[in-house]
Amino acid sequence: MTDPKHEVLTPDNSQLIFIDHQPQMAFGVQSIDRQTLKNNTVGLAKAAKIFNIPTTITTVETESFSGHTYPELLAIFPDHPLLERTSMNSWDDQKVRDQLEKNGRNKVIVSGLWTEVCNCTFALSAMHDKGYEIYMVADASGGTSVEAHEYAMQRMVQAGVVPVTWQQVLLEWQRDWAHRDTYDAVMALVKEHSGAYGMGVDYAYTMVHKAEERVKHGERLAPVPAS
Repeated sequence: MTDPKHEVLTPDNSQLIFIDHQPQMAFGVQSIDRQTLKNNTVGLAKAAKIFNIPTTITTVETESFSGHTYPELLAIFPDHPLLERTSMNSWDDQKVRDQLEKNGRNKVIVSGLWTEVCNCTFALSAMHDKGYEIYMVADASGGTSVEAHEYAMQRMVQAGVVPVTWQQVLLEWQRDWAHRDTYDAVMALVKEHSGAYGMGVDYAYTMVHKAEERVKHGERLAPVPAS
């Protein structure tokens, strides 16, 4: 029998959950630069928007402890409900279970804080209780130390979780550059959130293909040797 994890991610077989991307949770992250973490998380969210991926956003103790979800993330999904919890394990909240089931996709992509607590317990529980396939976005998640993140990832991988990165997910969804309906949006996302890869795309467009620069700017003044 074919292992379903051998099937690549597509816009039709996967759903996404963001867990506790809130300031107080981010303050505790030490496994990844926090600005990079936010960049990757927002990049993943924009990718989900491009491909119409069913997306769940869940939060914990917003008013009493954790603070409000990144505004950059909420701006991408302005009409999405925020599934508030008291439990560290999202699986322990019935709203979360119901939303995942409603989305109807067995491949669940996870981005959250912290890796060793909220991500790990959710992943193990969702696999154990309902047989979900979990794809953990390692660079859009963070732990309270490098060791906490890495050992949690190892524990999850040993249990059957598939480790991925946000850009890997994006390009797996795109799959073929002949898919022109999403091509331009993916390229725009890459330029904004993919660091050196995005710089390379800009370079290729303007210097190789002679496209116009993305932004208008002032006149470029010719060199004038100093006397």
